[in-house]
Amino acid sequence: MTLMTEYVVRDWARIGAIVREHRRQAGLTQAALAQGAGVSRGWLVRLEAGHSTADTPTVFKVLRALDLELVARPTRRTEAEAAAELALAELLGDA
Repeated sequence: MTLMTEYVVRDWARIGAIVREHRRQAGLTQAALAQGAGVSRGWLVRLEAGHSTADTPTVFKVLRALDLELVARPTRRTEAEAAAELALAELLGDA
């Protein structure tokens, strides 16, 4: 059974980190993922490094190649929810 992990993404650096993590978990090299997604290895290197020059359609190609999707939802509104999310992020090392 695979656990589904959700990530809070607020900047390009986080997207890059998620792509890098999932690429490594899949046992793919940057070259293999780039080829599978139809992008250059150099482009993928810049994405994983968090460069904001990535264009959205190409980012979606890479996410699809890793079987990932982007989900938008309202941010947490209550102080208790925000505190719980921060505590979980710190516990998981995402803070």
